[in-house]
Amino acid sequence: MSTTGGIKVFSGNAHPELAVEICDHLGCELGDATAGRFSDGEFNFQITENVRGADVFIVQPTCPPTDANLMELLIMLDAFCRSSAERVTAVIPYYGYARSDKKDRPRVPIAAKLASNLISKAGAHRVLTMDLHAAQIQGFFDIPVDHLYAAPVMIGYYQANPMPNLTVVAPDTGGAERARAYAKRLGAELALCDKRREKPNVAEVMNVVGDVRGRSCLIVDDMCDTGGSLTKVARALKEAGAERIHACFTHPVLSGCAVEKLGQSDIEQVVTTNTIPLGDCQSRSEHIKILSIAPLLAQAIRSIHEETSVSSLFV
Repeated sequence: MSTTGGIKVFSGNAHPELAVEICDHLGCELGDATAGRFSDGEFNFQITENVRGADVFIVQPTCPPTDANLMELLIMLDAFCRSSAERVTAVIPYYGYARSDKKDRPRVPIAAKLASNLISKAGAHRVLTMDLHAAQIQGFFDIPVDHLYAAPVMIGYYQANPMPNLTVVAPDTGGAERARAYAKRLGAELALCDKRREKPNVAEVMNVVGDVRGRSCLIVDDMCDTGGSLTKVARALKEAGAERIHACFTHPVLSGCAVEKLGQSDIEQVVTTNTIPLGDCQSRSEHIKILSIAPLLAQAIRSIHEETSVSSLFV
């Protein structure tokens, strides 16, 4: 589906700073709309400029508070469809509920599928997202999904700031493919941890597979929530003889005391991105380095608008 209208970028309340940064890279102004709340907490949204025939991009990660931000996205999608926008793309840098992507226990929902149904039904013509917890979530949507990776940004940082005798570490078997891609691009060795998760947010590291003794280790993951898994992987690597330990992940959920937990761990530096607003995380820890994914998203938005290939950004 092509569109003859111009690019218009709008934002909800989840991460307006990222939306403004994307607009800076696109050379356009953030769309004019009011996104407030009624006194009872209901989301109150109104588009205050003409969007008829426009190619609209709504920047709204469904990060905590996940329910509120998801509802905002749905209401905004409905508003643009009813305002005759020619195409509406939901730009969701962080896709909430992605961890609920399968029935791995009896009588549990597949919330990632439910969220995709809601987004499609609300009127999204396509979705632009980044580093889904499981790549197969793309298949939950019946509309096109452009799935970007933060790897080019992360790898560029470590190429500019190389670590000697580097081993890239997957924190669990599910992250082995991601870690292998990093290791190949950085010319590093590969190791992985055998991790058991008995219940949500609780993990135990059983074994380190691979030689990490005397080496610099880089733990690569898609997200960090409580920090429990990362700190336990770091401890296991240290006990296995690792000399230096760094960690990088795309989505800094960092709930509860995660920042303090990471600061007190064996991890020297944490590198993450701004898919989620970080608030005062940097002021609370000097070990956190934030890289911007706005240029990557802006390039993808321009390619979608111009109907050119986005595949060059998928590496």
